[in-house]
Amino acid sequence: MAATTSLGVAELASSQLCCQNLRTRRSSLALKRTRKWVYPGGVCVGGAMRILEDENPWKPGKIMAHLVDHHQMDGDVSHGSHKDLVSLPKPLSISDIVAASDGGAKVRVSYKGIPGSYGEDAALKAYPNCETVSCNDFEEAFKAVELWIADKVIVPIENTSGGSIHRNYDLLLRHRLHIVGEVQLATNLSLLALPGVRTEYLKRVLSHSQALDLSDNFLTKLGVARENVDDTAGAAQIIASNGLYDAGAIASIRAAEIYGLNVLAERIQDDSEIISRYLVLARDPIIPKADKPFKTSIVFTLDEGPGVLFKALAVFALRDINLSKIESRPQRNRPLRVVDDSNTGTSKYFDYLFYIDFEASMTEPRAQTALGHLQEFATFLRVLGCYPIDTTI
Repeated sequence: MAATTSLGVAELASSQLCCQNLRTRRSSLALKRTRKWVYPGGVCVGGAMRILEDENPWKPGKIMAHLVDHHQMDGDVSHGSHKDLVSLPKPLSISDIVAASDGGAKVRVSYKGIPGSYGEDAALKAYPNCETVSCNDFEEAFKAVELWIADKVIVPIENTSGGSIHRNYDLLLRHRLHIVGEVQLATNLSLLALPGVRTEYLKRVLSHSQALDLSDNFLTKLGVARENVDDTAGAAQIIASNGLYDAGAIASIRAAEIYGLNVLAERIQDDSEIISRYLVLARDPIIPKADKPFKTSIVFTLDEGPGVLFKALAVFALRDINLSKIESRPQRNRPLRVVDDSNTGTSKYFDYLFYIDFEASMTEPRAQTALGHLQEFATFLRVLGCYPIDTTI
């Protein structure tokens, strides 16, 4: 099991000077930009080489570089013992997000939640020997990487039951991190309780609102009250730390092991199989290799007009590139677009960002040609990352 990092006040203060040195080193690496498609670390395409400080290395120099959004008990019960929770680290809060050096040998992965959450499960699937860093929310998990507290961040982006997680799509644009991997994780929702507690003793069940919704049929038959908490593993921790013998938690089996709870039932979700897709992001992009299939994620905007979106998508079809994901999000800083119409005056349209995943590597000429063609229609284009496709569950 991976260790979980929590920074104390004294350690945070001592890390300030080290981070200042790291920022100085990173700033000194910025070289003059070119207008060529290039790969990070000085590997070049088309004979040019560069290292960028704050630009996406996948994009050509003429692509617009601005961010779109800067600112989404009855009966007899045996009171069995459960694990001591005092030693468990607390998640990072916004006040804890300060600079830290990257001196550890293990990969440090930040995630939203506490030990035993599904986000940590995804991190351990991607990096079995990683050191996990728990954070209070997704924003702080991103900042932990930007400020060198963690090496990578893992966030859920969609699942087969609830669809896309729009908040995290917005964070992909707000933060200058690069997608370097994806993880597909099968979700097993389990009912947990303190040792000695049986299902019929439960009067209420605690969990994240989505986990409660996904287990609606099971909970309805159980006839218990439902209480929302911020995290599935947090529900298990609340029951264990407060000795709640009339309450259960919906969480993972690993959460039961961490907090000393018993598993009363497994796979209680309404859908027999729920698959969640997570993205792994880092400060620097990776260089695609030829030994496995790769995927590329981009975001762009278009001018209003008939057939513009069709033309934009056609640049991939013309080169036999498969699109595995299309997502649209209204721009938050410019939600409406005013279009002049001589017959009826001005009309207003939603102004959209389009997120696309396509199955091709940035090392392939067809992908570079498609993006070059897309620039003819796009008013803004940014490559979010090129990364291996996860084919395992």
